[in-house]
Amino acid sequence: MSDIYYTIKGPGSSQYKEKMSRFLSFAIPVKSADEAKAEIKRYQNEYHDSRHVCWAYMIGPARTEYQLNDNGEPSGTAGKPILGQINSFNVTDVLIVVVRYFGGIKLGTSGLIAAYREAARLALEEAGVKEMRKMVRLSVTFPYISMEGVMKVSKMEDVEILTRSFDNLCNIEIEFPEGMKEEITGKLSKVEGVNIEESEE
Repeated sequence: MSDIYYTIKGPGSSQYKEKMSRFLSFAIPVKSADEAKAEIKRYQNEYHDSRHVCWAYMIGPARTEYQLNDNGEPSGTAGKPILGQINSFNVTDVLIVVVRYFGGIKLGTSGLIAAYREAARLALEEAGVKEMRKMVRLSVTFPYISMEGVMKVSKMEDVEILTRSFDNLCNIEIEFPEGMKEEITGKLSKVEGVNIEESEE
């Protein structure tokens, strides 16, 4: 299983015009559904004079948490093509908002789908894509006499020591790519007196 996933480098925005309708698109980095919803509210307030504020977001390295909204456009013509572009770029931890100012000419279902797709694509292109690695954090507690064994593991390549406290009972917090979890926990559990807990980032 790969511990690599992709997200956007930073915020991106673009403008797209189709038959007098103006589409303003924004790609925003978000880490949770709550953060995405707060951003959506902000854009809805800022562009309250627009006809539609449509959006889609994807959260988490596994890319399983997502939501989309057509905001009054015909069902499936806005949120779905926006989410489709998030999937095409294979990114996560991202919210795409597309604001539409109606220009007086109806675009029809296929025209709307094409316009929202293009607007989302332009914002994602502007934002850029970067590679990330799924990381695991472990809190390791051990007696002082087991220091050498624990430190040997924590000095392996791609392992970072985040915190350390050495007393009669010692503790270190380490972080490493998810793909190394089995190897690291296996080696640590062979060291005498070690207690391992996975900690939240």
